[in-house]
Amino acid sequence: MNVLILGAGAVGLGIAAKLSEVVNVTAITREDPARTISEQGLDLEGAWGSRTYWFPCCSRPPSGVHFDYTLVSTKAYSTQEVCQSYEGLLRDSDVVSLQNGLGSEEIISGFSNRVIGGVVMSGYIRQDEHTVCVTADAGETFFGRFPTGMDSAVTQLAEIFNDAGIPARATGDIKDRLWSKNLISCTLNPISAVLGVRYGMLTRGPAWLIISGITREIFQVAGAEGVTLQWDTPDDYLAYLKNELIPVMSTHTSSMLQDIRCRRRTEVGFMNGAITKFGEKHGIATPYNECLTNMVQFREQEQMDLPV
Repeated sequence: MNVLILGAGAVGLGIAAKLSEVVNVTAITREDPARTISEQGLDLEGAWGSRTYWFPCCSRPPSGVHFDYTLVSTKAYSTQEVCQSYEGLLRDSDVVSLQNGLGSEEIISGFSNRVIGGVVMSGYIRQDEHTVCVTADAGETFFGRFPTGMDSAVTQLAEIFNDAGIPARATGDIKDRLWSKNLISCTLNPISAVLGVRYGMLTRGPAWLIISGITREIFQVAGAEGVTLQWDTPDDYLAYLKNELIPVMSTHTSSMLQDIRCRRRTEVGFMNGAITKFGEKHGIATPYNECLTNMVQFREQEQMDLPV
């Protein structure tokens, strides 16, 4: 079984390390870290224990190898570019999105008719070129044929992850799961990025009021889109967020805050920005999501404009 991981950053490398114990995995990343990982291995630390893993890590896929699964773990805004670059590979493989936000699966569907959506709940941080820390294991990874359904390739992928020690489950309603994960991303990522804090600080009054507003808008938009979220009401979700998820991920630094600190573009346009676009489609106002999108993009540009 051959598995290729495209755009391997913190998430992709962390998953590649674990999968390398049960399948032949190749990770594609930038040239410098690929060389370092090839020479020193990938150090995985945190919630899954501490260990060094060895697996092929390159800046481009090897030729002449058939991959059963191609996992896409790039930033959502790079999906189109990655798909165009590896169009031939994608046509000959089940293509799995492990990305944040909404819209990547639709983009991949323009290059493959074998798309699997993936929902990753664990938190990852890239500490250096060859070290990834799993900051929190917040639940199972879900896989499903996109936009709906389940088949043998989906169930086999879930089995591979389980065999590698990453709890996973196949589902027939992956679109609903993707929207539910995006709800979590929208209520935690942008406000933590704007305020510059870890998740544990977000239950305080002023921040929680904003999170509540974001949540109620997303429930309204999801209902208009015919999406069934995991929670019946906004209050049910907010109780889960405050009492179950945030305590597990209280020390986690969001990927969006990491991006801003590293002067990288964020994925807010595929998270809260996507909610605003769906809201416009249905004539639903989303002032909280629109405001947070604009604020994150301001911080993003502000950091990029600073002198090195």
